[in-house]
Amino acid sequence: MNPRKMQQAMKQMGIQQVDVDGVQRVEVICNDRKYVIEPAQVSKVNMMGQNTWQVVGEAVEESLDTAAEISEEDIATVAETAKVSEEESKKAIEECDGDLAAAILKLQE
Repeated sequence: MNPRKMQQAMKQMGIQQVDVDGVQRVEVICNDRKYVIEPAQVSKVNMMGQNTWQVVGEAVEESLDTAAEISEEDIATVAETAKVSEEESKKAIEECDGDLAAAILKLQE
């Protein structure tokens, strides 16, 4: 279809499309993974007051590592403060998503 006729038809239906220039990368982040579209063509479509974004490009799926990094120093600090073994300390830190203060309080209960 002729792009000019397509634009006219869209205008008659109340649809406006604007290409977004200069987009280099688009990331869609989910709970456990993300999609990276690079390079990406992005358009903003307004239809009856509702904005919709259209992204065109090749997507690459990447996993998200949600586990907190726990250093040996953190494990030793929690173990010493709560007076528990380093194994118990590490487990508590993992359960508290890396929050050292919460891990200490949990171990002192």
